[in-house]
Amino acid sequence: MTSSAFMEMPSYNFKGHPNPFTKAVIVPKYYQYILAFVFAFHEINKDDKLLPNITLGAMVDEIFFNARKASEATLLQLFIGRGNPLNYYCEREERLMAIIGGLTSPNSIQMANLLSTYKIPQLSYGSFDPVLSDKTQFPFFFRMIPNEEPQYDGIVELLKYFGWNWIGLLLSSDGTGEAFLRTLRPRLLQNNICVAVTEFVPMVTTHASNETLTTLLGSLLSTLSLYELNIWLIHGDGQSMEGLQIILENYEIFENNPMEKLHSFLRNVRFNNSAGDEIFFNENGDLEFGYDINNLVTFPNQSFRRVRIGKIDPHGPDGKKFTINGSAIVWNHKFNQTAPRATCVESCHAGHNKIALQGKPVCCYECARCPEGKISTHADADECEKCSEDQYPNQHHNLCISKQVVYLSYGEPVGAALALCACMCASVTVLVMGVFLHCRHTPLVKANNWKLTCVLLCSLFLGFLCPFLFIGWPGKISCLLRQTTFGIIFTVAVSCILAKTVTVVLAFMATKPGSRARMWVGNRLGMSLVVLGSLFQTGICIVWLATSPPFPEYDMNSQLDQIIAQCNEGSGMMFYLVLGYMVLLAITSFIVAFFARRLPDSFNEAKLLTLSMLVFCSVWASFVPTYLSTKGKYMVAVEIFSILASNLGLLGCIFFPKCYIIILRPELNTRDQLVRKRQH
Repeated sequence: MTSSAFMEMPSYNFKGHPNPFTKAVIVPKYYQYILAFVFAFHEINKDDKLLPNITLGAMVDEIFFNARKASEATLLQLFIGRGNPLNYYCEREERLMAIIGGLTSPNSIQMANLLSTYKIPQLSYGSFDPVLSDKTQFPFFFRMIPNEEPQYDGIVELLKYFGWNWIGLLLSSDGTGEAFLRTLRPRLLQNNICVAVTEFVPMVTTHASNETLTTLLGSLLSTLSLYELNIWLIHGDGQSMEGLQIILENYEIFENNPMEKLHSFLRNVRFNNSAGDEIFFNENGDLEFGYDINNLVTFPNQSFRRVRIGKIDPHGPDGKKFTINGSAIVWNHKFNQTAPRATCVESCHAGHNKIALQGKPVCCYECARCPEGKISTHADADECEKCSEDQYPNQHHNLCISKQVVYLSYGEPVGAALALCACMCASVTVLVMGVFLHCRHTPLVKANNWKLTCVLLCSLFLGFLCPFLFIGWPGKISCLLRQTTFGIIFTVAVSCILAKTVTVVLAFMATKPGSRARMWVGNRLGMSLVVLGSLFQTGICIVWLATSPPFPEYDMNSQLDQIIAQCNEGSGMMFYLVLGYMVLLAITSFIVAFFARRLPDSFNEAKLLTLSMLVFCSVWASFVPTYLSTKGKYMVAVEIFSILASNLGLLGCIFFPKCYIIILRPELNTRDQLVRKRQH
């Protein structure tokens, strides 16, 4: 039985043992192919137990990478030059069972077109063209090299591993180089890897051609003189010939329809090579195997050695299909044992992102700092990522930091100071109430409507306690009560002042003969004004709570580095309606008191009430713009300050002068003084 193989070599024949080579200059890599081929046949033939009484033979033809010569050699093998007509079989001693070849894809395609007519298996050890995987066109073609697809992925992963995105390619000038470039280029672009220079190198068949290769390499290196390059090899695992030997060792000699049984055997062959890797053909007749990543280590004497430092395993789990041992790499001495750089520009550091330049390759770009609120955690980020709502970027914009939850608490200086002021003012109000209670029978106290005075002092006292609803954690209950309680209490206070002012005016008018104002003078009118004014404000608050009540919330966006725990007012319109009604009462009180300030009464409060309302309105007029211009806990602080200032203005302007007379000038707090002043 004879097996045949086409190798890109000078022709020679051998049977059992190879004949001496004719004198020729050959490329070392192809010499390795032929030696492996001969070695496999020699090992099989010398073992009497494998194929007893049968010797395998082969004929090696020289076809010079030429598809036409490949066709001629194939026809020669089919008909062996014995004059047999086409499609006619004459029994002879030697049988053509299989073809091994050719090396290039064009040669293999030409051979496969002829061999498929006779259903002769063809095993190729160097053809990568994907078209050969089409079992409709080439049903009897088997590839003895690994599937090419993982090779492209491996090249991309290798470039990404070293951070190289500005590369040059040396390609074979035949169709395989162009096919390789067509397949590889889209994958490079998808990973933002640019091909700076592409050179097509003629097929090298003799040592003399090395000069051409050297010239091309020199041209390429001069073109890329600004960039550092390193040459890496990704190749098959070198087990193809070992696989051929094991296939032949397991091959049985079939007497009936041997070709069909041989095809069935090849389609289902499965074994482990000496490295322990499982070898088998897939449904397309391609060898299911991976690639080794070799480091070409050169020595001072110009010799070199290939060192395996990684692999590409298409059947490995995700994340393990590409593996490399970076510590085992030996770099060329020119690189000082450090990885060279092959980039168009310096990488963008973390905290920056790439900015594409118009008219430039994607690998040539500028870097821009990430904007506020965004970060990038790795080099050469295409876009900056936004931190989550509860985080903010650090100073370098390469890390998100958790925001601090803040609110106006008793533990911070502002909160503690405001709470202390509220306590002091409330205490002063209690002292004033004590003074007035102790001196309630004196002419000064009696002349200023004792009941309205008590209601006003109580409302001022409660008003000084309102800030405690604003300081501390903004819970659900405190959010519901703080604005409504403040609005109702202050409305009572302002209503009391309005009632006092109206009472003063009516008291003066009642002194005129025949005036009907006398029927309105008394405590009943004043208290009625307070109740009516407060009920209207209470109704507004009830509607507010029923339709759109305040609620606690987290403000994530107002401050870059903080989460503000605050009360959402629910309806801003209702909040300003409550505030506006209170100011309307204050303005009305101010107008009435202003016109009553010159009435002849020694204990006339109109002047004091006018001043108090002026202070009150000034405070709340400045509150609105200040409140709207602040954020977070300082909004709460502004409102507390306005509450304390306006409340203190009422207490100071109305009651401090009276306390001065009661305590320090008691001689003025007499009925005689009152009558004397009225006469004037």
